Amino acid sequence: MIVQKLPWAGIRIESGGTAVAIDPLYHFPAKFGRPREPMRPLSEFGPVDAVFVTHCHDDHFDPEAIAAFYGTGVPVHMPAGGARSAGGTPLSDIRGAENGDEIRIGTLKATATWAVDGVGDPQLSWIVTDGSRTVIHCGDTLWHGYWWKIAAEYGPFDAALLPVNGAVVELPGLAPSGQPISMTPEQAAAAAKVLRARRLVPIHWRTVHHPPVYRETPGIESRLKAAAGEHGLPLSVLQTGEAIRL
Repeated sequence: MIVQKLPWAGIRIESGGTAVAIDPLYHFPAKFGRPREPMRPLSEFGPVDAVFVTHCHDDHFDPEAIAAFYGTGVPVHMPAGGARSAGGTPLSDIRGAENGDEIRIGTLKATATWAVDGVGDPQLSWIVTDGSRTVIHCGDTLWHGYWWKIAAEYGPFDAALLPVNGAVVELPGLAPSGQPISMTPEQAAAAAKVLRARRLVPIHWRTVHHPPVYRETPGIESRLKAAAGEHGLPLSVLQTGEAIRL
């Protein structure tokens, strides 16, 4: 299995001639300011047979890019609650998923499991396996109490792809809380440990810091290294386009 980092929270997974993308993004939302990394065309990373979306926020679900780079008819799997509100896109094959659903795409199987969204919208994590190697992608989830259930039902994992930027936001219509809406580096390392992951791959960081609308927590990489080291957890910090073979 080859796991390749796409921009922001995106990941491409390939094994046995089948490839899928999770949260592929090209058009970064303008409300978060100018991205601090190039938003490279998704075609640079290769085609996919299906797309999986953790939730419908516009920094995770980019229907125009999916249609342009993967085709309007590519199957797109997302939380059922989000799929019901995802009309008006160029995509013709949006499929809603519920927690526990299993989807087979060629040599890969994807399973929807728990996630908790920072502003209360429908969100899922996606587990992808080729029967030999298994990874979990957790979107931009908060810390939650389902880690132990996920580990018991689906673990261990060869890699946990977890958000690490501990973002604090001030968005229109939401009273500011001052609390992070995604996991911090320390929480991500703890989650990877509970999940019995063999390595932590950080996602959802470095691309945006636009106070006061979107504030990334400081010192992420050094804190990740310290927290991963405390748990004896291998850490794979990937640049966009870089891949690891599991």
